[in-house]
Amino acid sequence: MPVAIETRKTPENHQTLVIKPAADGLALRGRLRVPGDKSISHRALMLGSLAEGETVIEGLLLGEDPLSTAHCFRALGADISELNSQQVRIQGIGLGNLREPGNVLDAGNSGTTMRLMMGILASHSDRFFVVTGDDSLRSRPMSRVVKPLQQMGAQIWGRKGNSLAPLAVQGQRLKPTHYQSPIASAQVKSCVLLAGLMTEGDTTVTEPALSRDHSERMLRAFGANLTVDPETCSVTVHGPATLRGQTVVVPGDISSAAFWLVAAAIVPGSDLVIENVGVNPTRTGILEVLAQMGADITPENEREVAGEPVADLRVRHSALKACTIAGDIIPRLIDEIPILAVAAAFAEGTTVIRDAAELRVKESDRLAVMATQLGQMGAQITELPDGLEITGGAALTGTAVDSYTDHRIAMSLAIAALNATGETQIHRAEAAAISYPDFTDSLRQLCDQ
Repeated sequence: MPVAIETRKTPENHQTLVIKPAADGLALRGRLRVPGDKSISHRALMLGSLAEGETVIEGLLLGEDPLSTAHCFRALGADISELNSQQVRIQGIGLGNLREPGNVLDAGNSGTTMRLMMGILASHSDRFFVVTGDDSLRSRPMSRVVKPLQQMGAQIWGRKGNSLAPLAVQGQRLKPTHYQSPIASAQVKSCVLLAGLMTEGDTTVTEPALSRDHSERMLRAFGANLTVDPETCSVTVHGPATLRGQTVVVPGDISSAAFWLVAAAIVPGSDLVIENVGVNPTRTGILEVLAQMGADITPENEREVAGEPVADLRVRHSALKACTIAGDIIPRLIDEIPILAVAAAFAEGTTVIRDAAELRVKESDRLAVMATQLGQMGAQITELPDGLEITGGAALTGTAVDSYTDHRIAMSLAIAALNATGETQIHRAEAAAISYPDFTDSLRQLCDQ
């Protein structure tokens, strides 16, 4: 077997993923599918719950984050069938009809669940809600959604000046607003747009750069009236809206595909096809940067499914070169920066990543964690205030590293381990299940050839 892969349980009930490539290396060949897009899965569950009639979701991601969304909306009154990746049925309850839950809503580790749900809860007048999450989520900034909602008249209380969960929400009849967001964030934009669904008049969000537009696409599909102005990076929802149940086909998540794109690009002899990947233009920054680095990636079988562009992506090994990653492209690949850091470690020259300070308030401080953990493997990597500087070409050596319970860190380190000598032990690797429950099985499948 070209790579020895095993998992070990720790006394603390965590999982250590052990990866040891054979001396003669491996090549990644074949075809695989990645889990459904996490962003689209969240939104399908939410809008299906708020719509009138039945919504059918095919290809739903079964990661822990969408499970948290389903759990919350069941508590709010939606009838959601057992989750599976084939077909999920939701009997929606209609806008304005959420029930006041008898207990605290738990968003788990999911920032998307909490931030988007805040806009929905705040606009349901005469109802009281409390939302919390795990240790990581309770430390992540919520003021970015609380402030625009307060601008609309929302009543929200939380720790540290209403900036940290648990958050208490007294639903109100909100007023429309034009929110100038200081950051390009799909979560902030979506939260405000969702609050605007039940608000009389026009609610507008303007961003400094375009963030992913899954909410806009799906809101239109469910019947909401939206106006998008790409030139000013503005979106307006004309409320109040009525949503009607739809059939949603969830494409493969390009953020999950990114790990295999980089793996095949850096492992000699690889030729891999990743099927059914969503290639929404607001998410394809990873493809543009890898192309700039010299990666050999070819879209095949391009098509549109339920309003979202989809393609199969064929990637072959190639010699990568360094580049600079900064500016307006950052919001379109913010989740892929950890795996791009791995690509940079195997590229010729020095790659500089800037304007990515947002990564410090994700599931972990991804800039600090990637700098320390990839550095422990031998990468020449320097942490910058808003990014990373990586000089490629240093040989990586397997060692003990830690995911810091961050799914994207765990999977990025696993891909780095494929091109390292010796054994790599990735502690708390179970975090991968947040967005990619079958990651280890897919890794074994590709390496067992």
